[in-house]
Amino acid sequence: MSTSAIDITKLPAPRVIEELNYEAYRTRGIQEFVAVWETVRAENPSLGLPSYTVDALETDPFVILNEAESYRETLLRARVNAALRATLLAFAKGSDLDHLAAFYDVSRMIGELDDRLVDRVILAIQGRSTGGTEPRYKFIAMSADIRVQDAIVYTVGRSPLIHVAVFSTAPDGVASADLLEIVNAALQDPAVRMVNDTIVVASAVKQVIDVVVDAWLLPDADVATLDRAADNLRAAWSSARSLGRDFTTSWWMAQLMIAGIHRVKPIAPSADVVVVPSESISIGTITLNNRGRAY
Repeated sequence: MSTSAIDITKLPAPRVIEELNYEAYRTRGIQEFVAVWETVRAENPSLGLPSYTVDALETDPFVILNEAESYRETLLRARVNAALRATLLAFAKGSDLDHLAAFYDVSRMIGELDDRLVDRVILAIQGRSTGGTEPRYKFIAMSADIRVQDAIVYTVGRSPLIHVAVFSTAPDGVASADLLEIVNAALQDPAVRMVNDTIVVASAVKQVIDVVVDAWLLPDADVATLDRAADNLRAAWSSARSLGRDFTTSWWMAQLMIAGIHRVKPIAPSADVVVVPSESISIGTITLNNRGRAY
């Protein structure tokens, strides 16, 4: 879901987080040891110390100690990196994220995953205006119930009505009546709604698309391949589906081309299904007509 013009996951890597390099630490240890050894050797010729190549033998005591110390340094630097990541919204996970969210007066909902919590934190930050901003209303809608996967706040033309389209976590994405009631109650709360705002809550799913295709199997493919192809399409759309995403023919046809499928020909829908940003598409039935085998 998109909550900001800035995608925090695509920001450059923070300079404060160091890239680990075990080989560099090991090489540095060898160089430092050789420098000290040669200095002692030059300043104390009476000792008869030989020129020393520390990496000539893996069982050399210094080699073993240096590798152990280099590994320990790698672990220590990794721990420092982890501690720094825990303070950044783009990287914080689990309880670290909970503490970071609490700074912005946001707490994790029961069953809420990290990505969703991050989205709500961003919305909370963006929506702190007392003017009833779009992020504020979206934050309230998503915080009303864990079943709200996404929501969009919009107006139509010059109408003063504020529409809130709710996209649920249900398999078809349709927001149930009780979920809409919960979200509406949260938005209509006098502590939330601006006095002059009229808010209308509805489900974001406006279209349920039935998919029909003619399919040809490869000679050695079993008939159950058709069922697997249908399941693959449904699973892929469940993962990719979002508010405003078009159901394009090229995309959904590609999801049907699993191992064992020779080719598919679309019957319905016959063209790309385009939606506005406030709407979402759900797949109804998927029918793959077995047209035989080809190669």
